[in-house]
Amino acid sequence: MLLNLHSHLEGSVRPSTAGQLAETLGIPPPPQGWKTAMTMASPANLTVFLQHVSSVYPLLGTRDALRRVAREAVEDAHADGQDYVEIRFGPGTHVRPDLTLSHVLNAVDEGIREGAAHTGMPAGLIVCMLRHHSPDINAAVAQAACSLAGSAVVALDLAGDERLFPDLEPFAPMFAAANAAGLGITVHAGEAAPGRAVQDAVQLFGTRRIGHGSRLADDPALLTWARQEQVCIEVCLSSNILTGAANSLRDHPITAFLNSGCRVVLGDDDPITTGMRASDELGLLRSQLNLTAAHLQQISDTSIDVAFCTPQTKAELRERLNTSPACSPNVVRHAAWKRESACRTTRYWTS
Repeated sequence: MLLNLHSHLEGSVRPSTAGQLAETLGIPPPPQGWKTAMTMASPANLTVFLQHVSSVYPLLGTRDALRRVAREAVEDAHADGQDYVEIRFGPGTHVRPDLTLSHVLNAVDEGIREGAAHTGMPAGLIVCMLRHHSPDINAAVAQAACSLAGSAVVALDLAGDERLFPDLEPFAPMFAAANAAGLGITVHAGEAAPGRAVQDAVQLFGTRRIGHGSRLADDPALLTWARQEQVCIEVCLSSNILTGAANSLRDHPITAFLNSGCRVVLGDDDPITTGMRASDELGLLRSQLNLTAAHLQQISDTSIDVAFCTPQTKAELRERLNTSPACSPNVVRHAAWKRESACRTTRYWTS
């Protein structure tokens, strides 16, 4: 049983697909090729990390491209042995003069649903507002997400560079609308900004899911607060090291989160950018951090509890968990993926 609750579409584009889309659009490849442009070689900061993610943005300016990469992202998650995935993206980034926000969102929604139908694996789409976009764009993104509640769209998120755009208050009306529409809410916070940003997001928006939240571990009082408020932290080990949110794997705050009784789930964030899929992140938990079976069971239980999926899907996942190991990829699919995938690199951040 392996649930991936934090994975970005733009950081999941296959390098081979990037090459094909670029050729079709007449876009020359980067000097060292698409894989090198998309993959971050060593730790730096969130700004540098996002530059690698954004390298594919010029390729995602058509409905066909967006639908394709969304479908392939679900297929790749399934091939990795995942049992459920939530894929998020920022539609405002991909609007063009001949490609409206509605076109963008509907194309990705279709791709997610196609991938889920093809693989038989449930998948949800989380729509991201972006901190650096204008209030008008973010309001339109939130409204478009609300209009698709009940399709593949399951939640609204806020992402982007916290260091450059720390203000949260302007987003309160958008999250209120999402809540009224029945969408889930998750917020990137406490990744580059201090842990207090997590508390602000919870108090302003009512969310109980936080993307990354690494800086919470800097303040024991905030960890206690997060446990009491049942805040769930979406942990993405490798990307946290690459962005500087954690100094090393052994220093990663997931240990502090679990030891403090905080709720934790797993994500692979931008698997092409990091070179690590959710199954690899799980491997790090076992081989490098030596998490106990009880911890892994807790992560699986929490993942089902907080997933933005239907009660029926939760029940099916819960039944599957009761008959399979906690936090374990589907062995047959995962083995095939390990053999066949040519675009992944496994890294172990142990220094």
